Amino acid sequence: MNVISNILYWISTGLLVPVIVLLIFFFIRAIILIGAFFGQYMREKQTTAKLYGEVTSLTPDTLKEFRESLPEKSESLIYVYARKIIDSSNSQAKVDLLLGEYEIAADKNISTSKVLTKMGPILGLMGTLIPMGPALVGLATGDIASMAYNMQVAFATTVVGLVVSAIGFLTQQAKERWAVKNLMILEFLAQISAK
Repeated sequence: MNVISNILYWISTGLLVPVIVLLIFFFIRAIILIGAFFGQYMREKQTTAKLYGEVTSLTPDTLKEFRESLPEKSESLIYVYARKIIDSSNSQAKVDLLLGEYEIAADKNISTSKVLTKMGPILGLMGTLIPMGPALVGLATGDIASMAYNMQVAFATTVVGLVVSAIGFLTQQAKERWAVKNLMILEFLAQISAK
């Protein structure tokens, strides 16, 4: 039994460095996500508000003017798919395919936030539990310095994991709201253009 316990201990202790490296990587990724999210927030706020105002007053007669008013070189997904849906209005199957493509593209945009939301707590908990074993051994042997160091690592990984998860969660919530609202606009365009 001691052999099995020692093997498990070596495996878990060996995982500490990869867990810490992954936590640092995800923390850096979360900081980059915040910067990109701010730019996307400003773009979405302008794009969606403007487009939603125009779409609510849209009729089949004004659809051609609306199509011409859409910017041709916009990177915003909603503009790209709005143009494609209006141009494909004669084929319901193509419109359904485009709506599905938009959902996949929107989900891809949300994927980084989802990964951070889930991996932050997982790695944080692993980084907390792995050093607790050596900390308890240090406590039992009277090595307070070793115990203090391991407890410091345990608490630091918990905090970093929670910060990563919080950033992922907040950005995920906002991106999902944008995707749902944009999908609603695209579905409305699909119905108007089919008439």
